[in-house]
Amino acid sequence: MTSVTSEVAAASVLLADAGIDSARGDAEWLLAHVLDVDRGSLAFRDELDDGARQRYRELVAQRARRIPLQHIVGRAAFGPIEVAVGPGVFVPRPETELMLEWAVDSLTGASHPLVADLCSGSGALAIAIAVSVPAARVVAVEKSTSALLWLRRNVANLGVGDRVAVLGADVADHAQLRDHIPDGSLDLIVANPPYVPSDTDVSPEVDADPAEAVFAGEDGMSVITPLSDLAARLLAPGGRLGIEHDDSTSSLVVGTLGAAGAFDDILARRDLAGRPRFVTARRRP
Repeated sequence: MTSVTSEVAAASVLLADAGIDSARGDAEWLLAHVLDVDRGSLAFRDELDDGARQRYRELVAQRARRIPLQHIVGRAAFGPIEVAVGPGVFVPRPETELMLEWAVDSLTGASHPLVADLCSGSGALAIAIAVSVPAARVVAVEKSTSALLWLRRNVANLGVGDRVAVLGADVADHAQLRDHIPDGSLDLIVANPPYVPSDTDVSPEVDADPAEAVFAGEDGMSVITPLSDLAARLLAPGGRLGIEHDDSTSSLVVGTLGAAGAFDDILARRDLAGRPRFVTARRRP
């Protein structure tokens, strides 16, 4: 038997030495995964048996090699849900929960809102909105065949198949979508598209995500620009749009939406650390 406290402390040092900022938190998440308990329950555990200790150290060694925590445990927490993730799909980040909160607030009072989550990936935004707003019907749009496997799995496993429709389509191809989503029919669009400029140095964890879900041309706008045009067509008058973007492109996104002439109430929003995170707008009445 070995002490839980000493194992977590040793793992935290190892992960910190590997350059992981969230070393202590990751060490605790991995142990909670091994023990199949909530992270908060670790405070009530005193010792690990030899089998749990060996398994834990194996997982810590994987994380020290910068394998994403979510790939190791097979899931990612996002708002009120957990989605299954792994190689082939973008891992949702906690920062995007700010856009989820905005989306849910935007739907307050709506009777039967129709929502689209463009570049849906694992389906985290689409499913979290459906869970948070039971009256909403959501279309999750994703073009990647590998990501679609995860998306469909999460919709099925989280029991929202009656309210979240999955559509395999490219948001840059309006003709591909209009047979499924009529123009002027949506009350809300959210999107966490590829947006990182192609010459940006990224962490090993981001590098583990599919490149097509991360990078978007030299200026990071190769998906956001056509997506903005699509949103102008699909949103009903007064409908809302939220687009996450790179730290460096907030003004470009605001300018793109303004130049389209279809939007007003265009706002650049920051995350809790003060970084530019996403832009919201309203389809002109």
